[in-house]
Amino acid sequence: MNIYVLLKQTFDTEEKIVLREGRVSEDGVKFVINPYDEYAVEEALLLKEAFGGTVTVVSVGPARAAEALRTALAMGADEAVLVDSEGREYDEAGVALLLEAYLREQPADLILAGNFSTDTGGGQVALRLAERLGIPHASSIINLEVSGGKATVVRDAEGDAETLELALPALFTAQQGLNEPRYPSLPGIMRAKKKPLKQLAAAELGLTEERLAPLSVRAKLALPAARQAGRRLSGTPSEQAAALAQLLRGEAKVL
Repeated sequence: MNIYVLLKQTFDTEEKIVLREGRVSEDGVKFVINPYDEYAVEEALLLKEAFGGTVTVVSVGPARAAEALRTALAMGADEAVLVDSEGREYDEAGVALLLEAYLREQPADLILAGNFSTDTGGGQVALRLAERLGIPHASSIINLEVSGGKATVVRDAEGDAETLELALPALFTAQQGLNEPRYPSLPGIMRAKKKPLKQLAAAELGLTEERLAPLSVRAKLALPAARQAGRRLSGTPSEQAAALAQLLRGEAKVL
């Protein structure tokens, strides 16, 4: 079974977000594998252990994303591919185009990805890719079983559970609870140094800058307003209610 995992390098979730000139500062920031992508990597490794085959992790990003790919290789993935963004910022549609250009030429039986990335939270790339490849997909899966060229999945449906059966090849995005990702072992880290990590430029995939032009643009990025101290209202209950209504209407602008 040939399994491909889409992987993104993101901020460590414990990092403090600092904005400079409307952009998130990366100075001194620790980067990690997107947490939801770790579930996808682990599920791919479990399938490989059950059915054999190879696991290839694929990322679109800057050169530093190779570190996250090496971590996935240390977990047990066999190969890695980095489509180097070379300093460009692609939106979700552009990333999906780049991934399609690479994966369309690969013998993928199954594609796994995280439910969404913790930096942008869009959750668009994997589903756009499935649509472009013309393969079935299911998002937010919490269980996956493969048998006889088909996959049966249970997906988290906003507090409920939905069971689906899809023919392979197919794409699935992993939700928390699908599995418990393993930690890279020391032998795994040593072996990862010798595993292949291929780097490609966007131009090598036959896509022009015009094709990769963003369909969406971030208009503004700002931190939430600082929280103010609470305010105690005095007077009778009816007076307090009237004062609260006035504050909600005049200051909070929610009435």
